[in-house]
Amino acid sequence: MAYAGSDRAGGAGLTPLTIKILIAGGFGVGKTTLVGSLTEIRPLRTEEPLSERSTGVDRLDGVERKATTTVALDFGRITIRDNLVIYLFGTPGQERFWFMWDELSRGALGAVVLADTRRLADCFPSVDYFERRGIPFVVGVNCFDGARRYRSESVRSALDLDPAIPVVLCDARQRPSCRDALIALVEHALHVLRARAAEETEGDRALTT
Repeated sequence: MAYAGSDRAGGAGLTPLTIKILIAGGFGVGKTTLVGSLTEIRPLRTEEPLSERSTGVDRLDGVERKATTTVALDFGRITIRDNLVIYLFGTPGQERFWFMWDELSRGALGAVVLADTRRLADCFPSVDYFERRGIPFVVGVNCFDGARRYRSESVRSALDLDPAIPVVLCDARQRPSCRDALIALVEHALHVLRARAAEETEGDRALTT
């Protein structure tokens, strides 16, 4: 969820609001690149070189030239206006770092799950994680150079997604493309939250009648 607090400097004023969004997905899918494309500040990265210990653990099929991996998180910031800021948190993709997801997802409005059609199964754990916890998410298909392009509906079918979950095509290297994925997420998350609020209202009415 978004966090809000009163601006007490001088009494009246705008109420500052911050929104936390997660960028998730499998290993090497472009999470660090996407955060770097969007952030207005120098991104915080916790990348370490791949070592011999990762051999046989981290699958490099399709990303053979990848030399580093995120071991904690990526962090970026986008200022929409003076009282509205978005914080981006990129999650680690490897299974051995999944224990961090619960902490990173606390208070999040939602998530963009990046997918690579060459390794589509790698995004299943992220999709499953957010579905189980009821956290709104969209799937962003990162269009890598040389990778076969698929229609959004084909990706939706392959991932067995609910029809209400948006699937958008994007390029993690291009800011406008990444921005569109965030907009799709925010719109979807607001729709989900409004629907839940309506259900709670109906439930309260049922209890009082």
